[in-house]
Amino acid sequence: MKTWICNVCGLIYEEEKGWPDDGIAPRTKWEDVPSDWLCPECGVSKAEFDMAEF
Repeated sequence: MKTWICNVCGLIYEEEKGWPDDGIAPRTKWEDVPSDWLCPECGVSKAEFDMAEF
């Protein structure tokens, strides 16, 4: 599973964990996150996230 990071605020989205507070179940792949989903911290779109290399 992959990890994505917001380029604006640094919020981390982990596919393994999903984002249950926004109805995104654990193990939801990034491409399956709704296109209108916004970063819960700063409000930017998915376009502002990049895959993180840890």
